Amino acid sequence: MLRGMESISLWHCSGVMRVQVALIVAFTQSVMVWGAMSSAGVGPLCFLRSKVNTAIYQEVLEHFMLPAADQLYGDADFIFQQDLAPAHSAKASSTWFKDHGIPVLNWPANSPDLNPIENLWGIRKRKMGYARPNNAEELKATIRAIWALITPKQCHILIDSMPRRIAAVIQAKGAPTKY
Repeated sequence: MLRGMESISLWHCSGVMRVQVALIVAFTQSVMVWGAMSSAGVGPLCFLRSKVNTAIYQEVLEHFMLPAADQLYGDADFIFQQDLAPAHSAKASSTWFKDHGIPVLNWPANSPDLNPIENLWGIRKRKMGYARPNNAEELKATIRAIWALITPKQCHILIDSMPRRIAAVIQAKGAPTKY
């Protein structure tokens, strides 16, 4: 078997990262990952087996986001931030958040510059650059190991950058920024 075209690509939408690694010509490993962060650190990862629809998203919220919120916030109030992916913006998802008493931040379309987790995925992507997993399970293990290295300080710095992010987007009149 020939090895070649080893590369890493990430696609993400507020807490969801798709990692695709081309290990062998014409053979690609790919996993879909959901993750959460706050200024207190990161929550657990959820590896998804299929494309995220509203039902799957609500399962992730129930089984991963709620425990992560308990871990990261305890009894403190928080506002959930997500992008406008179809599963996120579906009426059923909005109802789920209302039923659970969780406020959701209104979010502008096409605004990755304002989303701190995008930078976190980027940091993880760079660290993945040296990994050479041979299969999906090794890929998941590598992602878990890298995720475990994220410090609360890194998360706090990213969250704390929000006022600067907003100012940069305003100054750029909606055009891309350094974030």
